[in-house]
Amino acid sequence: MSFLKTIIIWFFFVLVALPSFGSSLLRDADIENAFSELSKPILQAAGLSPNGVKIMLVDDMRPNAFVIDNKHIFITSGLALRTRTPEMFQSIIAHEAAHIVYGHVTRRGQNISNARSVAAFGLALGIMTGAFSGNAELGTSLALGASSSASRAFLTHTRAEESAADQSAISYMAKARIDVKGMADVLDIFIGQENLSPGRQDPYLRSHPLSRDRRRVVMGRVAAQPPPKQSKTARYWHDRAIGKLSAFMRSPDWTLKNAQSSVHKDVNYLRRAVALSRQGKLVAAIREISKAQSLRPNDAYLQDLKAELYMRNKKFKRAANEYRKATDLDGNNALILAGYGRALLASEQTSKALSVLKQSRQRDFRNLRMLRDLAVAFSKTNQNGMASLITAERFALQGKTKDAKLHARRALDTLPRGSPGWQSAEDMLNTK
Repeated sequence: MSFLKTIIIWFFFVLVALPSFGSSLLRDADIENAFSELSKPILQAAGLSPNGVKIMLVDDMRPNAFVIDNKHIFITSGLALRTRTPEMFQSIIAHEAAHIVYGHVTRRGQNISNARSVAAFGLALGIMTGAFSGNAELGTSLALGASSSASRAFLTHTRAEESAADQSAISYMAKARIDVKGMADVLDIFIGQENLSPGRQDPYLRSHPLSRDRRRVVMGRVAAQPPPKQSKTARYWHDRAIGKLSAFMRSPDWTLKNAQSSVHKDVNYLRRAVALSRQGKLVAAIREISKAQSLRPNDAYLQDLKAELYMRNKKFKRAANEYRKATDLDGNNALILAGYGRALLASEQTSKALSVLKQSRQRDFRNLRMLRDLAVAFSKTNQNGMASLITAERFALQGKTKDAKLHARRALDTLPRGSPGWQSAEDMLNTK
């Protein structure tokens, strides 16, 4: 079976679509950690390893969530920001986890969930993006075709699958003693979408069972649920993740006006720090993040944010020093390492930057900014073949197959024949 056909089969089970090729992943160590903490009890209740399923954030304001394999659950920023409670967020994870548990991936075709290469991951997202935008050529340079039948094939899901996922999600939530009403509250979001005219609806909604019907079933289970457990920990991590996300995505004035709505003081300070930084008030921003750190002195993610604020204000050497402190607190986090490498590169510590960025890539290849920085570091150290390979990976991760192959060819012509980099470039060129 060709690689393209395998990818197409894979995407028969995608639950919700990325609506445009402009969509991309939002990578933030703090937010991803908070999502992991929120998801842990749900994944455990579902019999999945919390370390084996990554919750990732998509930069798109339409409310959606989806899975593409048994190792990733994606949620859009638009849906995350609409969750008012941790239970709402956890119900989304529960539904997507159920699709993984039920094996909707493997039963629809060849399982390529272990194909974790940049090309596989990026091409898959590219094809999905094109299919769900209504233009199958938009997300990838490969000739998938723009027929409506192809889009329907990607989008169609059986009511039996959705019903089974809902029922299992409810069971996971009940087992974890999480209030099932959170699922009903999420369905209310989609009911609002269904009230729009067909031309304004997300394509996902025209191919899935009506949210009203699903909500009635959920509410029937709410009454029979044992008393849920109120989790202070879940409330904290939800407040922190959504508070930080909103601080970066909403206007600084709005954030400064509403930061006090966070019931946790450190999150209040965090939100204010982001807003003030976006207004160009670095000194005031650092003062606020330092207040948060006084409450959580060994928090690697607050230290990571402090370093990022210096970086955003072009204080590169200071940013590198602050990132180093963050790595002292958590030296295994790929995103923190990526930030450290970027600051080192900007402060002209190229050799050290290259070492740190290579460590980041080994832990997580899905960071576009890290790949760009790594390519620059290779180029500055006269390793042009590796610079071309990393650039090819970055384009592949974006679904830009033609550009990826162009740079892979350059890498192949430069790298030693048979070396690991040469083999990676050859694999990319041989992608069909």
